Amino acid sequence: MFAELFAVMAPVIAGAGLGFGWVRLGHDYPVAFVTRLVFNIGTPALVLASLAGAEIDADSFGRTMLATALVLTAMGAATLVSARLLRRDWRVLLAPMMYPNTGNMGLPVVLYAFGEAGFAFGITVMVTVSLFQFTLGTMMTSRGNPLKSLAKTPTVYAILIALALLLTDTDLPPWIANSVDLISGFTVPLMLITLGVSLAHIQVRNLRSGLGFCLLRMPLAAGLAWGIGALLNLPPMAHAILVLQMSMPVAVFNYLFAQKARREPEYVASLVFCSTLLSLIYLPLLLAWLM
Repeated sequence: MFAELFAVMAPVIAGAGLGFGWVRLGHDYPVAFVTRLVFNIGTPALVLASLAGAEIDADSFGRTMLATALVLTAMGAATLVSARLLRRDWRVLLAPMMYPNTGNMGLPVVLYAFGEAGFAFGITVMVTVSLFQFTLGTMMTSRGNPLKSLAKTPTVYAILIALALLLTDTDLPPWIANSVDLISGFTVPLMLITLGVSLAHIQVRNLRSGLGFCLLRMPLAAGLAWGIGALLNLPPMAHAILVLQMSMPVAVFNYLFAQKARREPEYVASLVFCSTLLSLIYLPLLLAWLM
């Protein structure tokens, strides 16, 4: 069992460690460019490559999206109680409570733990979280129309195309399937390297508060995901992946949103850093239970 768990976590640690070490050695890394490349090209290609040819029926796909949305909503409601316990502004805690790192860290862990069969469910959870993050998140941090931001997000169109293919049981033409499969190949490695680079740039000043938040959030997210997944009668693999994905550490994007909104970005940075470090301890335990 230990060898299996190490095989799952080793690529994640290696990829993030590569990015972390690269920056610490003084090398440049174009975070803004790579982020745009991953989210505007890599992620849509990954969605199409994973969902279009996946052995997942439309009903399971829809229930997994619904379960993810319900967990996010419940975590949002739990923020009000958590804010009182931690004595923080609920608006500061809302995004870290709701949005785990289902992309940079979640997808690689799902891929190495459950293989291609489970990867489609991991993608389903990730895109649902992204839809919430880039609509509600944009609404919370700017006065612009979040629907415009959503309309400019290529991943949305990739999801719609993948849904149409799933509902009609249609395959992509081989030349398109091969192309998106090739392009999607750079996405997961770049996600991991960028995670390490982001962690290297984050300055942590409040470790104690960060640890307290993480010890509260992780069991709450796992418990809600387990309960809601059972309530909706998700397939066993989808249920396990929902729990795993929603238990991921706080997403780096929450730090960027906090900077943009000027809502205690230093504190949010500590949440990202502490939760990522803690995940190296609790994720193997969670995987041992789920696998």
